[in-house]
Amino acid sequence: MAASVGARVRVFAVTLVAMGAAASGVLWGGGAPGADASASVRGWGVDLGVGSGVVARVAAQAGPPFWPAARPAGQPGARSDGGPGAGAGTDALNGTGGEVRSTVRSSADSGSEKGSQEVFFWVDPESPAAGQAAEWRRTGREADALLMERIATRPQAEWLNGPGPRTVVETRTTAAAREGRTAVLVAYYIPHRDCGSYSGGGAVSASGYREWVDEFAAGIGDRSAYVIVEPDAVAQTVAGCGRVVPEERYALLAYAVDRFKRQPNTRVYLDAGNATWHPDASRLVEPLKESGVARADGFALNVSNFQTDAVTSAYGDLLSAALGGTHFVIDSSRNGNGPHDGTESWCNPPGRALGTAPTAVTGAPLLDAYLWVKRPGESDGTCRGGPAAGQWWPSYALELARNARG
Repeated sequence: MAASVGARVRVFAVTLVAMGAAASGVLWGGGAPGADASASVRGWGVDLGVGSGVVARVAAQAGPPFWPAARPAGQPGARSDGGPGAGAGTDALNGTGGEVRSTVRSSADSGSEKGSQEVFFWVDPESPAAGQAAEWRRTGREADALLMERIATRPQAEWLNGPGPRTVVETRTTAAAREGRTAVLVAYYIPHRDCGSYSGGGAVSASGYREWVDEFAAGIGDRSAYVIVEPDAVAQTVAGCGRVVPEERYALLAYAVDRFKRQPNTRVYLDAGNATWHPDASRLVEPLKESGVARADGFALNVSNFQTDAVTSAYGDLLSAALGGTHFVIDSSRNGNGPHDGTESWCNPPGRALGTAPTAVTGAPLLDAYLWVKRPGESDGTCRGGPAAGQWWPSYALELARNARG
């Protein structure tokens, strides 16, 4: 495998020379830092630049996962807003990042009807990671700045978890549309969110939630977006939350799915927890159906958790089969080293690493994309010395980037 990849890298480099490309290359997403071109494996690519400025990014178009990892079981994961209840993946991220502050290209070819189109996920040029990298560069921490760019240069989801979502949604999707990109958004405002744990909150009533969803959807308009609907909401209800009336919650989720799907260029994925929260996937089938999964583009797995891509994909295939072939996406943001063995393994666990770079090229017919739904470096909650859920934590972000394979 290594020899084949190396050969493909050299062929690609020769192709660039033949095309007269007067540029230097920095390999990202896989392989050794400083390589001169990209390999044709999923998640790989090359930054083309003159001097230290990256002027273009070429992404690989196909190939299998390349960086596996491992992780424990049983616990829910923590949101970008904190709290237990989701998952992560296997494959770790490689490369040194670069000076890019714009986009990462992914070509969707997952086998779904919409998956045959190219997808360009949007990168926020003003993300906390981008600001941190710039600050460290100004203060002479060049090595740490380069590591932070492993996060800053990759697409991450925007979490909408408070009142009045329209302005932020409109701003993000408009910025993405200007570049011909797709924004990834998370709707996280269901009543009794996180069952009152680290990420407790949400709308105060069912009618208030429906109004919030309407406002969110209006903010998308006809622009391109992926929407992850309510991390934990189904799985946590199945696990048992005394504050929640299941029928009411499932009806609200179905409303959200249907409302978002009215937007012409929006793909919708209903969260279904992670592979170890409900090992018996059949427990989720009816609740997901009641929540409108059949009218969504699919379901999301491993949001904010650390389960490997291999474990999560296998679980997704089982759940998909029980749902009649429904597609799914995986949050691979922090699963490069798999799960942590210890207490509260979902909450700011030590020794974790970035996972598979976001891409819609998965090599699996049911898997539509690897996404960074949880924003690497944002705390899971006030555990292990972390700040409040969803707050930026530079030292934890740096650890994730430093531990990324490569």
